Amino acid sequence: MAPTISITVKLFAAYQEAYGVPELQLHLPSGITVIELRDRLISEHPELAEWREVTRYGVNLKFAEPQTVLQDGDEVVFIPPVSGGLES
Repeated sequence: MAPTISITVKLFAAYQEAYGVPELQLHLPSGITVIELRDRLISEHPELAEWREVTRYGVNLKFAEPQTVLQDGDEVVFIPPVSGGLES
């Protein structure tokens, strides 16, 4: 059996809307990267595909590159662009 890691994924904007929760607790294969995690989330919710190229990532409160390898206990944040203000 392959080793696994436990991580917390904080979801914002479209990601939170798709999942209906502000965070996920996941058990993933050891050696998984941020981009592989992103692709897993998109495969579970294909409507997130439009955010694939514009989402930024954070790991443990620091911006992270998509190729960052996740470690047990990491907190990962997916940050799609958001708009604000009032609609007229």
